[in-house]
Amino acid sequence: MTSRPDTEGVLEAVDREDAVRLTQEIVRVPSVVGDEGELSDALTARMERMDYDEVYQQDALPGRRNVIGVVDSGRPGPTLVLTGHIDTKPVCVGWDEDPYSGKIADGRLHGHAVMDMKAGIGGIVAAGDALARCRDRWSGKVLVAGVVDHMGDQIGAIRFFEEHEADLCILAELTDLDIYLGHRGRLYWDITAYGRSAHTCRRHDAVNAVARMAPLIEEIETLRLMPEVPDWVAELVGPELYTAVGRVYGGLPPGGPSMIPDECTIRVDSRPHPGMGEEPVRTALQERIDVVAARFPDTRYEMVLADRKDSYLIERDHPLVEAVDAACHEVLGRPPRYSAGSWLADTASFGNLVPTVIFGPGHDPVYTPNESLAVGDIERAAEIYTLTTVRLLGGGP
Repeated sequence: MTSRPDTEGVLEAVDREDAVRLTQEIVRVPSVVGDEGELSDALTARMERMDYDEVYQQDALPGRRNVIGVVDSGRPGPTLVLTGHIDTKPVCVGWDEDPYSGKIADGRLHGHAVMDMKAGIGGIVAAGDALARCRDRWSGKVLVAGVVDHMGDQIGAIRFFEEHEADLCILAELTDLDIYLGHRGRLYWDITAYGRSAHTCRRHDAVNAVARMAPLIEEIETLRLMPEVPDWVAELVGPELYTAVGRVYGGLPPGGPSMIPDECTIRVDSRPHPGMGEEPVRTALQERIDVVAARFPDTRYEMVLADRKDSYLIERDHPLVEAVDAACHEVLGRPPRYSAGSWLADTASFGNLVPTVIFGPGHDPVYTPNESLAVGDIERAAEIYTLTTVRLLGGGP
């Protein structure tokens, strides 16, 4: 890397109109999680018509494939990954028009998942194309990766980094063109109440596990956890450690019930701060369980950590952060804002492997009716990805 790369004229390599056009194209192809195949094929074909040195697919799950484009400068240097997910959540109700129209009106591109995160994909793919046209300005290699299964278990990102080495990464999640230094973790806790079953007509012989779970749900919903965290972390994501009961399982399947259930399980979603482990949440939940268990000695409560996705955080003075910051200054004409996500990004699965900055077009709320994004944000994102890369890998021959 060089500390003062020559970036003059780099932005001229970015085809801004094509970045928007590409985003339109991928918005028009449904890619709900589990059914990304059509978009994988369409994106591969599109990238093969661009200036990439190589474009290929990587099997992540049966019938579900990552799309990878390679731009090689021809000179030794670091490998930078530009990545994002191509899967989406299902379309919500309430749209006034075709959610896959991809139309542009009033300077905005309309369509399902344009925020999360097809605009980000359009931006990184356009940036990879631009970097191929100015490869004399940088050294090393750039990999552009559209991965599947973010909405599932992040298997697409996991498979990509299992098979590809990288030194640096930019994740194009929606940040409203702010620099996100990381995100909270996600811990799922399963708490089960065990009672005693009986036929409905013998209800007074039973201990109804569903009924015994209700007061515990109320206890958990009152939680307002304010753990001790560094001030700068609280400034990024807020002071509260969020918890919520997200699912309830209990009783016989539909068609019953006819039996008093002796087992009921709730799943509690918790979002610890960047850098925080599981113990503060475990302790707080166990305290609530103990309060309720003391009221009902005929019921047994058990808690297990059902799933863990780690938080992520990069140092603010990391060279990658500084490069994105400088590119934002140049393209946006203002200092960038800094924050971190309360949502979960694929960095939960690969952030421990490669330093990553989260930066992209789009903003909350997402997956709402009539979703749209300013086309200028897509153009600026493609420019910033391109300029950041040259700042990081610049130096030329």
